[in-house]
Amino acid sequence: MKKLLYITVNSKPEKLSASKTVGRAFINKFLEKYPDFFIEEVDLYKEHIPRLEYEYFEDRNCVISKEALNKLPEKEQREVHKINQLCNQFIEADIYVIASPMWSLAFPAPLKEYIDCIVQTHKTISSPQKGEKPEGLLNDKPRTVIYIQSSGGTIPWLMRPIFNKGLDYIEDIMKLMGINQFEKILVDGTGTTEEERIAAIEKAKEKVDKVIENIDIKETVLV
Repeated sequence: MKKLLYITVNSKPEKLSASKTVGRAFINKFLEKYPDFFIEEVDLYKEHIPRLEYEYFEDRNCVISKEALNKLPEKEQREVHKINQLCNQFIEADIYVIASPMWSLAFPAPLKEYIDCIVQTHKTISSPQKGEKPEGLLNDKPRTVIYIQSSGGTIPWLMRPIFNKGLDYIEDIMKLMGINQFEKILVDGTGTTEEERIAAIEKAKEKVDKVIENIDIKETVLV
């Protein structure tokens, strides 16, 4: 069975979060069309995301070997196991939906901590020779990332490279790992009133069907 991994990063409950509300609308629409997909959810404000300590790595982005792991104290062993579990869970998925607000021109810190766990040498990126760039290892099958981002204001597209650095970063890091299909749904202009928030959510929901149509499902769904 193919998997959609739904990643949320907002401490608010779903009914109060614009990004999570649109994210749920996307998941529901997606399942209507592709009911064979298994949905796995990760709430980065509830899930334990380990802080990466130097003892956990034998080289940059390369988690220590099993032999070295067994020499660590039990608590540290659990942390390394969690890092690997998060990375393996990510690798196993076919479709990724990330729902996040825009904070400080980027996104909440737990999303960056999560990304640091899943960018691993020999698992999601290659181990380059000196002077070479790493290559993504997640190009082994069709994969798609859908990034759903809410923001209080409406950012003109010409200004997005300056004020929306998180969006570009997520797209770049996914492509670094070999995931080339990247779709976005921007929940812009949530404003300061409930009326503005609802209007922004409804406008963003109108984009859901088109994004689902853009995903190459023919090769990702078993028949």
